Amino acid sequence: MALLINDDCTACDACIESCPNKAITAGSPYVIDPHLCTECVGAEGEPQCMPVCPADCIVPHPDYRESKEQLLEKYQGLHG
Repeated sequence: MALLINDDCTACDACIESCPNKAITAGSPYVIDPHLCTECVGAEGEPQCMPVCPADCIVPHPDYRESKEQLLEKYQGLHG
């Protein structure tokens, strides 16, 4: 499943550089593109944005439920 940044976001920029898929963009709150977010499956063992977020505002996106296999397929499609 993709992740979502909720309204508790403080726009600190910590999450943007941690994303291997460049799925996070500035906004109010910041936005994670669900078509680019793989929860770092394929790149890392866990989502990289969540541990660097000081506001603890990154949560699973309720509208995008995907298995690890689907996330890996998405990652491979993005990175060849």
